[in-house]
Amino acid sequence: MIDINLERLSHLLEANSLLVAFAVVGIVMWFSNMISSRLTRGRIHGSAIAIIIGLLLAYWGGLTTGGHKGLSDVPVLSGIGLMGGAMLRDFAIVATACEVDIERAKRAGLVGTIALVLGTVLPFIFGACLAWAFGFRDAVSISTIGAGAVTYIVGPVTGAALGAAPVIVTLSIAIGVVKAILVMIATPMAARFISLDNPRTAMVFGGMMGTVSGVTAGLAATDRRLVPYGALTATFHTGLGCLLAPSILYFTVLAVIH
Repeated sequence: MIDINLERLSHLLEANSLLVAFAVVGIVMWFSNMISSRLTRGRIHGSAIAIIIGLLLAYWGGLTTGGHKGLSDVPVLSGIGLMGGAMLRDFAIVATACEVDIERAKRAGLVGTIALVLGTVLPFIFGACLAWAFGFRDAVSISTIGAGAVTYIVGPVTGAALGAAPVIVTLSIAIGVVKAILVMIATPMAARFISLDNPRTAMVFGGMMGTVSGVTAGLAATDRRLVPYGALTATFHTGLGCLLAPSILYFTVLAVIH
């Protein structure tokens, strides 16, 4: 009887895998926020803790199933693959930016544009130098890892466009995730020193840092009212990186190493 009930429950969860995914993510976020408030007093945002937990769960899922998609290889948790896909991710980013006051956004002006360009080029250079320091000498690998330092979305997009090896794409994602976590943790600590207390500086900050998840979580821990403004330029930053990294920046790397 117990086996039959468990089989029915498993079938029910698999049939509603997307709802299960939302429930699991909700539980992880609740647990992460509890750790954030009780152990770090909010200094480390719950999103940063949730990302670490998510990476550990993905690693466990891969080990357990022998698959390549983390937890989504577990039949009951297959909905996580859809929930974590590009469609819902982009929808969430656009929904966040919809809260922006256009008149305030215009005040960023030229400074915001410069921050956007520098926030794309400088991390790319850093990532490319890091790749070179670790022994990579081909333009595709260097550009892909450099793009990962822009954001963990730009890295795989660039790698796919240039035909990079899967291990290189994985490294580009890893460096982008590390950057996102560092931005999450450092933003509340640095906010007072960089006057991160108004929409204009939030937009400049989003343009310089670039990582949408890092910027939004960091600003949420600093001042929730600034989240839409930082997310707006961070979103443009991702798009700009996807345009520049596999084209102009790649050809620049190609010219430099040859």
